[in-house]
Amino acid sequence: MQDSTQITDRLSVQTHQTEIRVRGFHIDVYRHVNNARYLEFLEEARWHYFDEAGLTPMFTEAGCGMAVININISYRRSASFGDDLLISTALSKIQPRKVEVNQTITLKNTGQTVVQAVVTFMAFDQQSNKAISFPAAIQERFNAIR
Repeated sequence: MQDSTQITDRLSVQTHQTEIRVRGFHIDVYRHVNNARYLEFLEEARWHYFDEAGLTPMFTEAGCGMAVININISYRRSASFGDDLLISTALSKIQPRKVEVNQTITLKNTGQTVVQAVVTFMAFDQQSNKAISFPAAIQERFNAIR
């Protein structure tokens, strides 16, 4: 497991920001955001990042998809109803068959860290459902936004 300094040190200069407000349906019986809900927040932020970087149509055109193969997540503090969260997303490691993304969720008003995560995903061919190397154009885009 990585410590938080390793995660923070590897954040890219080109960091994307996504805001999410904690709603009632995000809250569990303990009156805070359930740990599994943070995975959804992180995924939403990654999709925003890929959409704004122009990657989503590139994947569609190439006939490939993305599959998460590893998530390393550290929970630092809870978030509650009405909190505004800021999710920072950045590519950190690009390899031919997998990419690593660093993400941090903070409380927008205080900057306190709620969650830190490293998410690794790979490309797969949508017809054969087998792992593939990222197409050259997608690798180039990854490198351009890193």
